[in-house]
Amino acid sequence: MVRTALRLALLGDSLAFGTGAARPSDALGPRLTRVLADDGFDVDLHVLAVPGAVSGDLAAQVRRVLPLAADLAVVVVGANDLARFVPAQQAAAALSAAVTALRAAGTDVVVVPAPDMSMVPFVPPALRPLVRGACGVLQQRQAEVALAGGATVAAVAAEVARAFVTDPALFSGDRFHPSSAGYGRIAEVLAPYVLTAARARRDDAAA
Repeated sequence: MVRTALRLALLGDSLAFGTGAARPSDALGPRLTRVLADDGFDVDLHVLAVPGAVSGDLAAQVRRVLPLAADLAVVVVGANDLARFVPAQQAAAALSAAVTALRAAGTDVVVVPAPDMSMVPFVPPALRPLVRGACGVLQQRQAEVALAGGATVAAVAAEVARAFVTDPALFSGDRFHPSSAGYGRIAEVLAPYVLTAARARRDDAAA
């Protein structure tokens, strides 16, 4: 198999960073790296995500990634915007600017919109519909600006939420971040989007 070099960057918050995983190798970036390696890519992984980051913090992360000339960036953001009541329009505008800057630099982008925070165990049942609705508003606006900017949208929130509600072991000990098993499940549903983007870039280069 002819292998293809791929510089992969992960931007965003604690989910992209891997908070809650028992081992670094269990985090999202290394898991996606292994999937890509199995598909013939030699991956150079750079995790620039910062735990606690909101969408407004993406600008600083983008400034750090631009000199790397990344081939593909996976942006996972939105949970902290929701937790801190950042207006959806403001969060989406910051995401839009990040996607625009990355695409202008020649980097392909996969955006993973905000998770469904209603699945978090300590959210009171009575508030879950309200929380789910707020998440949906942000997810929709994130998807709109991502698509408009030329990014791929990985619409995995609903599937991930169903898995986490069904299996509490997917949460780490803080009952907020994923466990190693949780990151495994997220990587499983996210991998097809990342593979599709990486393969398209490979095909374009070959053509």
